[in-house]
Amino acid sequence: MQGIASEARRSSEIMINEKTLSILRCPKDRSPLRTAEATLVAQLNSAIAEGWLCNQAGITIKKAIDGGLIREAGDLLYPIVGQIPVMLFDEAIPLEQLQSD
Repeated sequence: MQGIASEARRSSEIMINEKTLSILRCPKDRSPLRTAEATLVAQLNSAIAEGWLCNQAGITIKKAIDGGLIREAGDLLYPIVGQIPVMLFDEAIPLEQLQSD
């Protein structure tokens, strides 16, 4: 199991290089972004599979994500799908949903 987490972490790090990450900003508040940990991505994908995770627009997310970029406040994650960051505010995932269990 640890091998899977390590592989997921490496693949999310490969998806967004440091130069690109330093340029990208949250489209809502322009704050810097950081790469999501593999454990968080796995937790989100589990919630997606269970059918209860919604994006900022309130739409239930149907497809697993490859990774994510978290804004500075730590409250929103912009998903990475097909190795492309989805930098639309309505598509961001509010992370507070994970704490409401």
